[in-house]
Amino acid sequence: MSTAGDSLADRYGTRPGGRRTTVVVLAVVVAIAFLAWLAWAALYHADPAVSSSEIGFDIVDDHTATIEVRIQYGDGPVEAECSLRAISHDKAVVGETTYRPDPDAGPIHEIRLSTDRRATTVEWLGCRTDGQPRYR
Repeated sequence: MSTAGDSLADRYGTRPGGRRTTVVVLAVVVAIAFLAWLAWAALYHADPAVSSSEIGFDIVDDHTATIEVRIQYGDGPVEAECSLRAISHDKAVVGETTYRPDPDAGPIHEIRLSTDRRATTVEWLGCRTDGQPRYR
């Protein structure tokens, strides 16, 4: 006497056994490749050569603004380029400059920015160096 499982296999056939193994092996390879890329990205971007953060800004008068920032170096001082801009009440850029910090000056820097007219805010874009295309 045959069982229901045997008659279904006789009637419809069975899947080849290697397909499931191939899919599992391929999924494991893709997962390992993704985790390796994730580890590399996390370690590479975790310690940038230069990073910065805004402490505060002050609108001095109709044609001057200042900003105070903290600039930190990863493995040691490097030549960095930092960008900032002043924005007016109508969202127009009224002043923009690139600042090159002196690595020996310490972590806190005060930058003076000339503006075309009165600014309402100063936007700190960040710092970057060779090999670090994104401002931080």
